[in-house]
Amino acid sequence: MYLPAHFAEERAETLHRLIADYPLGTLVTLGREGLSANHIPFELDASAGPHGTLRGHVARGNHVWEDFSPEHEALVIFGGPSAYISPNWYPTKAEAHRVVPTYNYAVVHAHGTLVIHDDEKWLRAVLGRLTKKMEAAHPQPWKMGDAPQDYLREMVAGIVGIEIVLSRLVGKWKVSQNRSSSDREGAARGLREAGGEERGAMAGLILGEGE
Repeated sequence: MYLPAHFAEERAETLHRLIADYPLGTLVTLGREGLSANHIPFELDASAGPHGTLRGHVARGNHVWEDFSPEHEALVIFGGPSAYISPNWYPTKAEAHRVVPTYNYAVVHAHGTLVIHDDEKWLRAVLGRLTKKMEAAHPQPWKMGDAPQDYLREMVAGIVGIEIVLSRLVGKWKVSQNRSSSDREGAARGLREAGGEERGAMAGLILGEGE
């Protein structure tokens, strides 16, 4: 990934927070026919390993769990807020018009060795934790015990667990750090006036809110 120094984000807690807030990752692996990409929600255990550990599952019919190169690390890409930035939002536009559009985003590239878990107990533990997290905002959270046990066993038998102990995390926060403070404030204001949750989240990143 092209990573100018002013866009690099190296704080582990910040990288972990993006993964936790945006858990759908793109798992990239190398198989017999080349690169393969799969989109999987991951659980992050920040305390396991030097950079954390990702856990999830894939359908048994998805050959990624048996067709990957153990000699090459897997890559999981997590995308956070992103938004188009109009040059009309920069106060400096009125001075010299030497501004162009851009697109802001925050991403984490997580690298590590892929490990397969074809074990019901391991899978149930991961599924339980992931479900609890995803259902937390619901007024009446669904839990695995709500499903008939024979049906649940059938569903669990149809998936395979994956785990990635992370060897490194690379973060890129392209959030207008290369602009003046007035342009950053103008971009954040323009995003909020345009409306939408994702634009609002990007505005917060531009202004460094919540750090």
